[in-house]
Amino acid sequence: MIDHLLNSLREIVDLGGPVVAILAALSVLVLAVVLYKLWQFTAAGVGRHRALQQAVTAWDAGDRTGARVALAQSRSYLRPVIAMAVDGQTDAARLQAEAETRFARLESGFRLLDSVAQVAPLLGLFGTVLGMISAFQALQGAGAQVDPSILAGGIWVALLTTAVGLAVAMPTALILSWFEARMEAERVLTEQALRTVLAPIGRNGLTQDAFGQVAHG
Repeated sequence: MIDHLLNSLREIVDLGGPVVAILAALSVLVLAVVLYKLWQFTAAGVGRHRALQQAVTAWDAGDRTGARVALAQSRSYLRPVIAMAVDGQTDAARLQAEAETRFARLESGFRLLDSVAQVAPLLGLFGTVLGMISAFQALQGAGAQVDPSILAGGIWVALLTTAVGLAVAMPTALILSWFEARMEAERVLTEQALRTVLAPIGRNGLTQDAFGQVAHG
């Protein structure tokens, strides 16, 4: 099965020329980046913040002990940021900066995926133009004895590069959109958690600051 797949890929590269070879290399690079990002997201616990949310909920309800216990059980990459707020850090800009530092690590590689999604179709079109030039040169070289199959075969090979470029670009764009949507959800959760910890409602229903004092305004 693998040998058949490799042989098919080799035939496509031979037909499409260097442009298809470049696109094939880009597809391998994209696959490596995607697999790494999936591992990184899993290791960081992206989307898995149950204990962290329990800690924030307990803090908002005025249960400081329960909040710290739940926070200690969290394995979220955001736990240190929330812990800073719980321990008395009230500078929202500093806390947001700490969160953005962690977001930046998770978003590394997004620019590469975006570049591939934009460049791959252009490379495919470039290969098509080169193929069409070669096809018409072959047609011109045939002189008066024009064989339509020469032109048809050249066009078929030329269009192959466009198809390969789109085949690389479309999945890359979809995967990048999914990654970006996950990170946007992480930002929303972080902002909500920080606002809750910095201004909890408390047991009496009054908004309190991070030190448990009632905020007047």
